[in-house]
Amino acid sequence: MPAQNSAEKYKKVRSILISQPKPARSPYYDLEEKWGLQIDFRQFIQVEAVTVKEFRKNRIRPDEFTAIIFTSKNSIDHFFRVCEEMRIKMSGETRYFCMTEAVANYLQKFIVYRKRKVSVGKRTIMDLKPALTKHKKEKFLLPCSNLGAKEVSNFLTENEFDWTEAMMYRTVASDLSDLADVFYDILVFFSPLGIESLYENFPDFKQNETRLAIWGNTTKKAVEEKGLTANIFAPSPEFKSMTMAIEAYLEKSNKE
Repeated sequence: MPAQNSAEKYKKVRSILISQPKPARSPYYDLEEKWGLQIDFRQFIQVEAVTVKEFRKNRIRPDEFTAIIFTSKNSIDHFFRVCEEMRIKMSGETRYFCMTEAVANYLQKFIVYRKRKVSVGKRTIMDLKPALTKHKKEKFLLPCSNLGAKEVSNFLTENEFDWTEAMMYRTVASDLSDLADVFYDILVFFSPLGIESLYENFPDFKQNETRLAIWGNTTKKAVEEKGLTANIFAPSPEFKSMTMAIEAYLEKSNKE
């Protein structure tokens, strides 16, 4: 791919595509109004349920486990969906380990929340290590997608926990074929899965003058592995949010 010169790098931006579902409220709407942009939202990845018929083939019964580790809201949704469809009621003594406070708060939709039975981390599995170690004799179930939860799996294996992985949903690429002839000045990605979806839908994608706004180092790595350029990056010491990073770019690209 040809290198961009400085003039091309800051070519005026008129349209942005955010690879996420459209929210009810968002700071992107403020950017759209302030800079006179067209900002669209489109989910590049979607979650599909694993059917109970398929799940039963694993010979796993959730109620045979005394502790459940939840890494996301999706894992909670599909765990309790499977339980309902299998007509399983989890014991009130079951322990739950939630990766973040947001995940733990979401769990309250499904259980009678008792702090002594719910342990909460801040961001990674290491935040939960003290609580997990304290209850190491429990039998753990890890609900996950087809992508697994590598960091958590590695931790549980290395520390010799009694645990089982249970795939209850799949993360797959959305159908973006209707965007084949649509051009955006900036594409915004928040995970490597978004990049994978882009190439699954458009195998011959060329960046050309399209600028890429990238969230996080793992997404940036996925971009670079495809030979693409990350023109806008967050988070950083300077830009705590993606909208801050994009606005800083717009101040250069769209200046009069």
